[in-house]
Amino acid sequence: MAVLSFDKNLVADFESNGFAVIRKAVPDEEISELANFIESYREENQSALSAGFRNLLKQKQIREFAYSKTIREIVTTFLNENAIPVRSIFFDKTPASNWYVTWHQDLSIAVEKQVDTPGYGPWSTKEGTLHVQPPAAILEQIISLRIHLDACPSENGAIKFVFGSHKNGLIDPRDIPNLIEASEPYTCEAERGDIIIMRPLILHSSSKSTMPDHRRVLHLEYSSAKLPNGLSWTEA
Repeated sequence: MAVLSFDKNLVADFESNGFAVIRKAVPDEEISELANFIESYREENQSALSAGFRNLLKQKQIREFAYSKTIREIVTTFLNENAIPVRSIFFDKTPASNWYVTWHQDLSIAVEKQVDTPGYGPWSTKEGTLHVQPPAAILEQIISLRIHLDACPSENGAIKFVFGSHKNGLIDPRDIPNLIEASEPYTCEAERGDIIIMRPLILHSSSKSTMPDHRRVLHLEYSSAKLPNGLSWTEA
């Protein structure tokens, strides 16, 4: 992967807006390798029709990519050098699996086992993986990288953001409709090889595709936070 250079304005915009886009961050050949591996994984695990799955960091190819030079440069620039990959999710909207995602914040982290800890909760299980909602201070030490394996125009369910909404901390779900009504959401289109970087606390959503095609996204989360009381990241 090529070494990237980042405009200082892009980093400043990320801190202000809660998201940023690095265009053509991953060369086409490497995107093809990622896509081929994921499709093989889907077929081997009988998940070919699945809209997504988790825990890909346990696969050698994905873990090597998560620690590759360019990805590490992005993470170091937009978070810090101590951050490590802690969660992976794969999404794919297709004509057979096309859904609307309501406005929300990403409030949960994946952990190895339940250890009741003040400020952590509620607990939940997603596709067999244990999750818990941590304090906002932990979420503020996380960034998410959405690596686009396909082009994603607005017609194909591109992600939408509310500028700067991550600065509001944990938002009461009852207040979200009013915040959306008072804002001008931005539809963040992406091309194959682009990486969208986002803060978990930014309000985001995506519409159903009106021209559905594959919209494959590898979602990697990085954190520099130390979890307390014996809690540990599932995929770290």
